[in-house]
Amino acid sequence: MVPQWQGSGSSRAMRLGDGAHAVHGDLPSRATTLVEVPVGAGDALGTRVPRLSSVLTIAQQVDRALREEDSPAVVVGGDCGVELAAVRHAATPTTAVVWFGARPALRDPLRTEEPAFAGLVLRALVDEAGDDLPDVLRGTRPGVDPSRLVLAGVRSWDDDEDAWAEQRGVAAVSALDFSPDELVEAVEATGATEVYVHVDLDVLDPAVFRGLLDPQPFGLEVGVLVASITALRARWPLVGAGVCSFAPADADAAADDLGTILRVVGALSR
Repeated sequence: MVPQWQGSGSSRAMRLGDGAHAVHGDLPSRATTLVEVPVGAGDALGTRVPRLSSVLTIAQQVDRALREEDSPAVVVGGDCGVELAAVRHAATPTTAVVWFGARPALRDPLRTEEPAFAGLVLRALVDEAGDDLPDVLRGTRPGVDPSRLVLAGVRSWDDDEDAWAEQRGVAAVSALDFSPDELVEAVEATGATEVYVHVDLDVLDPAVFRGLLDPQPFGLEVGVLVASITALRARWPLVGAGVCSFAPADADAAADDLGTILRVVGALSR
């Protein structure tokens, strides 16, 4: 459990920390490790990425927590920046990273108007986040191969992200007429022998899930998301997973969405 908010570019980013703590209260305490996040926002370390120092500090703490357990972990955020350490810890050269989300998180920090870390974390995980960023972002292991990325339910692209993904051969399964079978076929085409599954909750349609900072229309139904996770797990070993971006307005709003989140966490962890 990582209640990080510093990777978000939203003016309401601290709701992400509140959302993570709300989920934490409904998880079994013996199976859950809480990673403390800095109180302060942090600084950009001379880059265009706001609060980068805190993001990197938290990534080191997440890595240490994951190294204490041998079994696959579900990392619950906070913002999607928590996946920097989580994916690096779990993924091997034969892992497909299945990225459920409304956005692809492939922004170029030198070009985008919104260089918050959560919007570029997947770009960092393939070691192409920009030469001006700290070397620690690149890690000690090779980055994820773009040919083993599968974007699921993405429907809000920057032009640069779209061009980069097409050039690198990144697979994408549109939210329009999305089906678990189509997703399984896309992952099979990568030749992967195992999967890491990231779920940004904004992949869901805002009509069925309210606790989001920037909801995007025409998302997935909860049943389709759960069925897709189940189909992936039936076909490949799961080496790790992440669930991020719960940002309820208040405690009552959090209660409305917690059942959905627990269904997703249950599908990943059972």
